Amino acid sequence: IAAHTFTFRELAAATKNFRQDCLLGEGGFGRVYKGHLENGQAVAVKQLDRNGLQGNREFLVEVLMLSLLHHDNLVNLIGYCADGDQRLLVYEFMPLGSLEDHLHDIPPDKEPLDWNTRMKIAAGAAKGLEFLHDKANPPVIYRDFKSSNILLGEGYHPKLSDFGLAKLGPVGDKTHVSTRVMGTYGYCAPEYAMTGQLTVKSDVYSFGVVFLELITGRKAIDNTKPLGEQNLVAWARPLFKDRRKFPKMADPLLAGRFPMRGLYQALAVAAMCLQEQAATRPFIGDVVTALSYLASQTYDPNTPVQHSRSNASTPRARNRVGANFDQRRLHSPNHQQSPDLRKEGTTTSKYEAEVSRTNSGSGSGRRAGLDSMDVTGSQMGSPAHAGRKRESSRSTDRQRAVAEAKTWGENSRERKWPNARGSFDSTNE
Repeated sequence: IAAHTFTFRELAAATKNFRQDCLLGEGGFGRVYKGHLENGQAVAVKQLDRNGLQGNREFLVEVLMLSLLHHDNLVNLIGYCADGDQRLLVYEFMPLGSLEDHLHDIPPDKEPLDWNTRMKIAAGAAKGLEFLHDKANPPVIYRDFKSSNILLGEGYHPKLSDFGLAKLGPVGDKTHVSTRVMGTYGYCAPEYAMTGQLTVKSDVYSFGVVFLELITGRKAIDNTKPLGEQNLVAWARPLFKDRRKFPKMADPLLAGRFPMRGLYQALAVAAMCLQEQAATRPFIGDVVTALSYLASQTYDPNTPVQHSRSNASTPRARNRVGANFDQRRLHSPNHQQSPDLRKEGTTTSKYEAEVSRTNSGSGSGRRAGLDSMDVTGSQMGSPAHAGRKRESSRSTDRQRAVAEAKTWGENSRERKWPNARGSFDSTNE
């Protein structure tokens, strides 16, 4: 174990004897204090409540996991203390707090997260999960993915924290691990909550909840809302089926400052992660590919506020939106060798194909799980003027892009997802 062993006296000195003004937060596990080590390094010290929810087993799991797993999107464990009955964990200090702090119950003088930052946080958090699922051996199921466990460093760089509930995933021929149901209400996948059968797709569902929080600004569970709206996923499911309601799902604190097409694409990813059947959810690697693309499409918050009907009806607006995803670039040798193509042996993932179909305004809504992703059709744009050569050329280009996207999607499914053809089906009720 690479983590440093601290004495209780050292950590008491680091936190000024756990003084109240050093307290960062508290929960069912205990309290977290800000402290400074002798070398001046700022740290976060988690003091576990001896009668709290995180016992010796969870303490040991967290120490082992974070000592063995190192990634840019996982919080760094500096050390621990196990003096007598005292159990403390020492982490790097994350100056911007948790994602939850920036989404919910924001004071009036605090600036809400802009669209670009939200997509950046989502992509980074997904990369942390991808490391646990695909790079760790054996795979690790996080089991407690929620907005309060995503900590933010300088530049809003996200890192996953709190690994006390993490579980080694299935190996060999096993498809799941059976365990007692743990986690947080509102984030648990339905199949895990009902059967205790845990898979990496359970984490994908939880990621979908957090991603929906980022998009909508709503809490996973909010008892102050009217009945029927208290559970975020239950509120969102019927809205996923009507693209005309997508703009209303955006966080009001964004004040309309988001790319309409980016909103549609983000909701498409969230809907796929939140499918009730685990087998039809995407793998986190595909989510990373889709969100890395979304995070790369920076939006200027100073541009005029977008409206779902008017702004995309002009040729200039349609050009700007349609240019987001250059189909020909996907076929270039440089792009095929890029780190974004994370699945070996394929030129594109099914979620790139899905985003492509979103951009080109094609695809049946039933297949996409969202009725229709054509944001250049009747809702977002106006018909092309007949007889204009330029519009005719654009239509031809769009049809070519549609054909390519469909071909890539079919090829991806045949090569890599022969048993997951329901991945784009509509969200199950």
